[in-house]
Amino acid sequence: MTDQPKPGALDGLRVVDLTRVLAGPFCAMLLGDMGADIIKVEQPGRGDDTRAWGPPFVGEESAYFLGANRNKRGMTLNLKHEAGQEILGEMLRTADVVIDNFKLGTMAKFGFDDAWYDANAPQIVRCSILGYGSTGPRAGLPGYDFLLQAESGLMNITGEADGDPMKLGVAIVDLCTGLYALSTIMAAVNARHRTGLGQAVEVSLYDTGVSLLANVAANFLASGQAAGRYGNGHPNIVPYNAYPTGDGMIALSVGNDMQFANFSQAVDHGEWADDARFARNRDRVENRGACDGMIADLFRTNTTAFWLDKLLAAKVSCAPINTVEQALTAAHTVARGLVTTADHTTEGEIKIPGIPFRFSRDPATIRRAPPVLGEHTDAVLSELGKTAEDIAALREAGAI
Repeated sequence: MTDQPKPGALDGLRVVDLTRVLAGPFCAMLLGDMGADIIKVEQPGRGDDTRAWGPPFVGEESAYFLGANRNKRGMTLNLKHEAGQEILGEMLRTADVVIDNFKLGTMAKFGFDDAWYDANAPQIVRCSILGYGSTGPRAGLPGYDFLLQAESGLMNITGEADGDPMKLGVAIVDLCTGLYALSTIMAAVNARHRTGLGQAVEVSLYDTGVSLLANVAANFLASGQAAGRYGNGHPNIVPYNAYPTGDGMIALSVGNDMQFANFSQAVDHGEWADDARFARNRDRVENRGACDGMIADLFRTNTTAFWLDKLLAAKVSCAPINTVEQALTAAHTVARGLVTTADHTTEGEIKIPGIPFRFSRDPATIRRAPPVLGEHTDAVLSELGKTAEDIAALREAGAI
């Protein structure tokens, strides 16, 4: 963690983070990495649900929570309490962004409807992260990553062709919703330079899940043919798969006909590129089984290390299939700073994921470890002009 970091690209931007679990906290964390001041608001006595999602734990802190909440100040606020709502109102009047993932209508129920924002905080960009969006027959329903991977069709195209539908090993819909939220927030912040006004932006897990069908959706819309599962294969490119070797597996990506000819030469089978079944990518897709089969038969004759050395020397795109441990300890991971440390208030130095983007002038930095529950409540309230006596009274009343 940098002792005296330079200002980040979003230095001076204040964000009120009312979210919990993953999509919203992930979005707010990335804004914090870029320099924004993030104030994470949590329920007194309980906090973000993910604080209890373990094991593993680092002391009293869940690894899950630690992975999505760096670069934030944390405070507790009871939004069902009138005084808690008043404090939130004070915070919103001077904030630039507020992010929530409450059920549809919850913020209005707390008193923060469109009219309130127009009158009290017209400058603020307010991002709502919903399960199914604010319109349509399923509007207002809560959303969960696993269920949205299922409902959006993503699970239907994931897994072995003759196996069961499978979800991805991480909450990909949540994470990508967080990225969509980040993008829309920054677009609205940019628009504010032109208009002087904030606006409401909305993302939903359902919209994200369907949008992630990407080329598979385009394939269906163009052809009307049902999408299938290809295991580690690709619906439009062959060879693009994971193949067994004599002692493991190797991932191979051949994106065009020139690359296939180069690959064929590299494995001493130049005749493959002249075979009418495999000469063009469309031919290889139509003869997927034969093409994948001959590569698998060949790769089984030697070790993963042998094939990696041979293919990489010929500049063929391929990779080992690493374990998580291997990926996190790889030399390139270390060189890129993708695993780092932070000084946690109660647990000392902890390992956390690093920052996955770079700025040439305004570096992204890790300035704060994820907060313990309510760690900065008094400091934030003091910035609002609350005295020690005021804060004690609020705590006594159950507002914080």
